Amino acid sequence: MSLPLRIAIRFLLSGKMQTILIVGGIAVAISVQVFVGLLLDSLQKGLVDSTVGNSPQVTITSAKENVTIGRWENIVTIADSLSNTGAIGVSVSASAFVNKGNDSVPVLVRGFDANAVQNIYGLEDNLYEGVAITAAGQALIGRDLSEELDIDVGDRLQVRTPAGAAIDYTISGLFDLGVAAVDSSWVVTNLRTAQNLFGFGDRVTSVEMKVVDIFAADLVAADIEGLLDNEDLKVSNWKDENEQLLNAVQSQAISSNMIQIVIILSVAIAIASILSINVLQKRRQVGILKAMGIKDSAASLIFVYQGLLIGAIAGVVGIALGVGLLYGFTTFATSGGESVIDFRLEPLFVVRSFVVAIFASGLAGLAPARRSLQLTPIEVIREG
Repeated sequence: MSLPLRIAIRFLLSGKMQTILIVGGIAVAISVQVFVGLLLDSLQKGLVDSTVGNSPQVTITSAKENVTIGRWENIVTIADSLSNTGAIGVSVSASAFVNKGNDSVPVLVRGFDANAVQNIYGLEDNLYEGVAITAAGQALIGRDLSEELDIDVGDRLQVRTPAGAAIDYTISGLFDLGVAAVDSSWVVTNLRTAQNLFGFGDRVTSVEMKVVDIFAADLVAADIEGLLDNEDLKVSNWKDENEQLLNAVQSQAISSNMIQIVIILSVAIAIASILSINVLQKRRQVGILKAMGIKDSAASLIFVYQGLLIGAIAGVVGIALGVGLLYGFTTFATSGGESVIDFRLEPLFVVRSFVVAIFASGLAGLAPARRSLQLTPIEVIREG
């Protein structure tokens, strides 16, 4: 352990109560920064997940009057070659009708492959009654449509196309995605059954996928469009189709960053002010140390080390306090027995907060360190 570090520790320990109060105050500020940052980050990701989490982030459809896509296997292979693509599935979607007494109710028949059913839309995870599709002739419908038609698991549902084709499905399960437009209109079946119903052969109406970084969906879409180089295909992404949501998320992120910057600046100013006062309090000791032969650079390092030590201790305490506050907040902030916030602990954010706290503390120690350079043994002796 270097001499300046040992002296810095001794200076801090010489006024234990003062040091405890300083560390406690700065820890509270850092805890607020961590609490606000993690809270807004959790809210942001929860908002995105609830809106586009159970849906594709990039979709490839036909740009022509013919709504179907042929040779879709090649498209899947190209999309899968990109490192930022996740689950990839194909689907057939077309409008149809179901009977409700003497009336017809419009529905959207969606035929998915197994990958799309679970890994993109998460339908199996959102079944509240029944089971997933295991054979041709079975279908899943949403909660709202089930209630409107007054049908349940095991009942028969006849679906008719505008062209006059009809097929009877057995309801194998009921899902609830929490999206009214989906829960009230979708009739989900397997891919082959939907292709046969609408006479599409082996063709599909869309290739859908998720991406590893949800906010890079537009970049992935641009890469896929460039690789396909096909004017007959349209590549869309959730960011272009949800501009208002994206603006809200970005505004929230900017607000979070601004709040955290202000808090970190206040922490740095507080440490700098405290250490500047500490320089005045320790003038005699610093002067004596210099008279004994300690170099100016070593003397100045004492206050830099003090800043780093205060920042490190306050950072650990503040992060623990901030995480604890958020955990308590999400535990008690409930609605219907469930937390209103999906708490997500981001290790990278926690580490970054600690590093920023240390960095700010180190910078805060530079000003009093420079001030200590101006102290000379002769001035201190005269003042004494």
